[in-house]
Amino acid sequence: MSADYPVPDMSGVELVDVLRALADPIRLTIVTVLADGEPHPKSAPEWGFDVQKSTLAHHFKALREAGITRTIVDGRTHAIQLRRTELDARFPGLIDALVHGGAAVTPSDPASAARSSRLRRLVG
Repeated sequence: MSADYPVPDMSGVELVDVLRALADPIRLTIVTVLADGEPHPKSAPEWGFDVQKSTLAHHFKALREAGITRTIVDGRTHAIQLRRTELDARFPGLIDALVHGGAAVTPSDPASAARSSRLRRLVG
């Protein structure tokens, strides 16, 4: 039996909440990877971040609660997928601007970290 985690209805998703969630460099990188539209495993080794499993789980939860992603459960397997079609309908061009506008963040890239820091200050 599979049951996906609940996600907010897209009509209630606010841009400020999406931007706040994406202000974190790891979460922005996750969304950049997920922009291919495919579900990706949630297992920590697949992502290659130098963070604890619980920290990565927190990032996945923050993205889901902001309405950006969905978690797909199939037995003991969990995958994460960008709600791309819904996000594009609600906020046209946002994901493309983040992915193709040079906003992809590598935690070790100081310029990317600075952009992310500025975004965090803007969205509070």
